Amino acid sequence: MKKIEAIIKPFKLDELKEAMAGIGVQGMTISEVKGFGRQKGHKEVYRGADYEVDFVPKVKIEIVVDADIADKVVKAITKSVKTGKIGDGKIFIMPLEAVCRIRTGETGKNAI
Repeated sequence: MKKIEAIIKPFKLDELKEAMAGIGVQGMTISEVKGFGRQKGHKEVYRGADYEVDFVPKVKIEIVVDADIADKVVKAITKSVKTGKIGDGKIFIMPLEAVCRIRTGETGKNAI
């Protein structure tokens, strides 16, 4: 099993959800996060004063899938959220040792 985490632009969330539904991903966790990478934030003007906005709003998606379809999921995420501009985000793929569904006690693939 693999855990896939993606940090994306917030306005791309609907496209990502549609892409995941299209390949059969049944669940995901979504968090609103802030951070920066190469973008280094941006400047805004408020009432004539310049303000440095260090952290850019992003959305973090966490998806747990069988290792067999992890590459398919990563390709679908990339295709659905890519704009070609700075700040498109990152995808992290990690091995997952075990999964347990709390309600039923199921483990492994059945718990996903």
